[in-house]
Amino acid sequence: MKFTVLLLFLLIGVAIAGEIPPDMARAEGGEYVPMFGEISKPRRVAPFLIDRRPVTNSEFLGFVREHPKWRRSNAGKLFVDQGYLSHWAGDLELGETAPPEAPVVRVSWFAARAYLKSQGKRLPREDEWEFAARADATRVDASKDPAYLKRILEWYGKPTPDRLPDVSTMEKDIRGVSGMHGLVWEWVEDFNNQMVTGASRSDSSLDRALFCAGGAVNATNVADYAAFMRYAFRSSLEGNYTTSNLGFRGARDAEPTKPTP
Repeated sequence: MKFTVLLLFLLIGVAIAGEIPPDMARAEGGEYVPMFGEISKPRRVAPFLIDRRPVTNSEFLGFVREHPKWRRSNAGKLFVDQGYLSHWAGDLELGETAPPEAPVVRVSWFAARAYLKSQGKRLPREDEWEFAARADATRVDASKDPAYLKRILEWYGKPTPDRLPDVSTMEKDIRGVSGMHGLVWEWVEDFNNQMVTGASRSDSSLDRALFCAGGAVNATNVADYAAFMRYAFRSSLEGNYTTSNLGFRGARDAEPTKPTP
């Protein structure tokens, strides 16, 4: 508990000073066109900070040690389903299928938010995640590159291994962020905003056409089928769901860059 309090004070101090923590990268923000919206009306994303890599098993283990109510045997079923941390060997033991430096998975939206709150962070908003995920090793926006889109789609088509690789094995993008693609799916704060609640449409009814190929007709970029899959996957989730390939990373608001005098 003392360690958590000290960590929060340090994070608050960093935030006040306007410095970027070493485990986070800054995205300057800007305009982008989401998968479902209007091409003529790009969405504005404010500057934000995002974790350089997903949260690992060892980091989440430290969290449940200090917060017993989030241990596998204690977590309330309102907040986690029966798969929560089921790949761990025990409440406080990782085991063979949960390498310490691999991304933690089988964690619900509620559990991810609780972890990040203890770190002075939050989940990325969907717009933030999608904005950052457009980057590759040399460009902040590679989303129009067919080769880039093909690599992501190929990963989506591969089965999830029983033992996930370490987060350090993933290629870094131009901001120094790794694992946005090619490792695990990731929770976002407003994970069911677009396709279930009818956001960007005049009503809040469930448009079932979005769950089939016909949904792509309404997409702003029909070539980016990988993004369509992400939106569809998120819309299928509920807050207590866990899966073998769904992890998370943290984010924070960032101050706008001050103009040079």
